[in-house]
Amino acid sequence: MPEGHTLHRLARDLGAAFTGRTVASTSPQGRFADSAAALDGALVEGAEAYGKHLFVDLRTVAGEPQVVHVHLGLYGSFAVHPDAGPEGVPEPRGQVRWRLVTQDGPPAYADLRGATACELMVPGERQGILDRLGPDPLRADADPDRGWERVRRSRAPIGTLLMDQSVLAGVGNVYRAEVLFRHRLHPLRPGNTLRAGQFAAVWEDLVALLEAGVEAGRIVTTRPEHPGQVYVYRRDGEPCRVCGATVRTAEQAARNVFWCPRCQPVFRSRAKA
Repeated sequence: MPEGHTLHRLARDLGAAFTGRTVASTSPQGRFADSAAALDGALVEGAEAYGKHLFVDLRTVAGEPQVVHVHLGLYGSFAVHPDAGPEGVPEPRGQVRWRLVTQDGPPAYADLRGATACELMVPGERQGILDRLGPDPLRADADPDRGWERVRRSRAPIGTLLMDQSVLAGVGNVYRAEVLFRHRLHPLRPGNTLRAGQFAAVWEDLVALLEAGVEAGRIVTTRPEHPGQVYVYRRDGEPCRVCGATVRTAEQAARNVFWCPRCQPVFRSRAKA
């Protein structure tokens, strides 16, 4: 499933290609046909991401503000083509749920495929989705204390909490495994055993890693002195890049989590019974 950096990069690319331009809106596949028709000829006012959710703001020909909410899910993609080139906009290929094509200026187009959610809503409905999400490390308005309050009060494993979008928005399986490794935290460690400074360090690292992912268009979590793109994600059975121990895996929060048993030892509470 695409993680938060993918959605923020997508919002940036959509905004750059379509903001301030009128668009032809269609649903070649047909599953979004009525809503797409209602947006035909609309002015795109911008796009923003929050966690793994994308919102495209438009104003219809009648002057009504509308929002398209997109969640890519496991298999979705939103291909943005800011310059159709001399050959122009091609015919849709495959199962295109929603297609945008500029009606003014140099031709640009974007095709949405395979998304879990693609729904038209009025702007006020967006808040209902945002209210269910925790802070997003990529947003300037994020309040990490909201996430910390959830973590410090929970006995759930930190590996589970990081994947809970109501705790932190935008963190997926790769960033979960990698940020826990970078901070020597075992994924089964209870959230309420973390210290405030540990959570703050994890948050700051997530901000830096996700921002780097937006710029690079891919996930790289290793430090310059270590080879490869990731430390432990999908490296079960392979040697740890830092200590050489065998990377392990187990299911957690319905996904496989990966860790190094030496770099991320099991948490032992020092509290006396």
